[in-house]
Amino acid sequence: MSSPPNHTEVFEYALIRVVPRVERGEAINAGVLVYSKSFRYLGCVTELDEARLLALDSAVDLAAVRAALAAFERACTEGPLAARPLGERFRWLTAPRSAIVQPGPVHSGITAAPAAELDRLFTTLVRM
Repeated sequence: MSSPPNHTEVFEYALIRVVPRVERGEAINAGVLVYSKSFRYLGCVTELDEARLLALDSAVDLAAVRAALAAFERACTEGPLAARPLGERFRWLTAPRSAIVQPGPVHSGITAAPAAELDRLFTTLVRM
């Protein structure tokens, strides 16, 4: 097993938001996508805070939201997108859409460990 590089590189990330009533624009953060071309990394972690979501819309279809979040995670490693380059997958996953589960804007940063960055962003932006 090779050791990770000891240098920093650019990475990009986007939040995955759940917007139960698109016309109202209210959202909760439910996941994070992280992509680094240099590290050849694409990762996604999701977690649905059902109580927070139900506070925004008590009639939301929780099963459909959970399925859509799982689809984001699967698209990073399997399915029709799996054969595409990581950058194309990230761009497809972060393309704007008017759906209950949607990506937020893409942001960038510098990291030496994109997987650790995914964990940090998830803890800071989704769980807190």
